[in-house]
Amino acid sequence: MSYGASLVDGYRQGGVYTGRILKGEKPVDLPVMQSTKFDFVINLTIAKALGLSFPPGLLAIADEVIE
Repeated sequence: MSYGASLVDGYRQGGVYTGRILKGEKPVDLPVMQSTKFDFVINLTIAKALGLSFPPGLLAIADEVIE
């Protein structure tokens, strides 16, 4: 299992920063932004290899289930 910042959202924020810099803003003037979207991922392949199982409710709320 993994719970962390969304990579897609991070790339989007990086693009916004790049656009602002290319429009003439100074990097020092840009605010520090934190992630607002997080992903919950479960890797069932590894879980089965370790002999672990997850309840269906936990699998249902996962953003991504790797099989």
